[in-house]
Amino acid sequence: MERIILHCDCNAFYASVELLEHPELKEVPVAVGGDDDSRHGIVLAKNEPAKACGVKTAQTLWQARQNCPNLVVLPPHRKRYLEFSKKINEIYGQYTDLVEPFGIDESWLDVTGSLHLFAPTGVHLANTIRNRIKRELGLTISVGVSYNKIYAKLGSDYKKPDATTLIDHSNERKIVWPMPVSNMIYVGKAVETQLRRLGIITLGQLACADDEILAASMGKLGPQLKRNAAGQNTDPVAFQDAPEEVKSVGNGMTFRRDLTSMQDIRTGCACLADEVASRLRRHGLYCGAVQVQIKGTDLKSISRQRTLLRQTDLGAEIGQVALELIGTNWPAGKPIRALTITAEHLSRELSPVQMDLEGKAPGPPDKRTEKLERTLDQLKSRFGSAAPGRGSRIGNDLGFADPAAGKKTPPGEKEPF
Repeated sequence: MERIILHCDCNAFYASVELLEHPELKEVPVAVGGDDDSRHGIVLAKNEPAKACGVKTAQTLWQARQNCPNLVVLPPHRKRYLEFSKKINEIYGQYTDLVEPFGIDESWLDVTGSLHLFAPTGVHLANTIRNRIKRELGLTISVGVSYNKIYAKLGSDYKKPDATTLIDHSNERKIVWPMPVSNMIYVGKAVETQLRRLGIITLGQLACADDEILAASMGKLGPQLKRNAAGQNTDPVAFQDAPEEVKSVGNGMTFRRDLTSMQDIRTGCACLADEVASRLRRHGLYCGAVQVQIKGTDLKSISRQRTLLRQTDLGAEIGQVALELIGTNWPAGKPIRALTITAEHLSRELSPVQMDLEGKAPGPPDKRTEKLERTLDQLKSRFGSAAPGRGSRIGNDLGFADPAAGKKTPPGEKEPF
């Protein structure tokens, strides 16, 4: 039996949730964005009037205001978005137990086995769900209906807002094949550039490309992308209560002021790495690689990664690798506006230790550092961000919580983003 898969995507999710509290702004250009004063000044979401003015997600707020001088910017409320996301997925779960969230505002539903209980076709069910969410929650979604996850997602993106698009064998070449390859999930800028070098610009060209040429240029990813473009993806939709696989753990910040000195960079690396390591330990994971993403004052970013000779879950070690990557790849003295540290190649078991080029193996982690960081985990669990921490946090003006300032984040909550 051919599968029936829906991809449900909330339209301008953050902005739509905020507008429930501000109905008077519905016809006004509105964006949800970070605080200008704390330099988190980017557009996180925008409504349709703002989109019509040329406002784009991830634009800086000053750029957005150049396009739309009368833009109203509302602050984000992550807890509220999480609450609505939960309510939406609970509605999805009333139609199937195969509900796989993809971020906070998108989900796949496999309704192959349950469709007959609710509707004659996938399109009918998609419209039923759309109307329910609009009626009960005041939000709109767009739904793609297809026989695989890739095409279902392309369908939800095809027509917005508040629409249903069917992509099946009768129309897939008409709808999918003219699309640029960048429309398809897993095709980022780097992959798009590789495909363009091969003369592949549309999904139709990718679907007809030669496997050997793709593999020679892109490894296993190339033929897999071709199968996705050709509608041959067979990835299952996960069960609603299935634990989410953690593939990476990262922490980033746009600082209140640029990092200009080596001491600034040390403080930034140490504080970000501590949070990454704490999350690793909370999930019972070790990382085998560290990536840093560095953004300058010109808003251009670079990413660099290093594979570790020995896996770790310690902030001191992750921070040191990040510091070395910055020292090697970023010009000394060049200001840093934002920094992200990500732990990758995660596993729950420690792998055999790798030797370096000289045949030497790294030593074991420092026992005192292990004990210290695990003790700090316990204190943070009890006292939140008011718990004792690195001395470099005290009196810092970069945006990290200062334990000495008396501000307390309740245990189990993240610091504001």
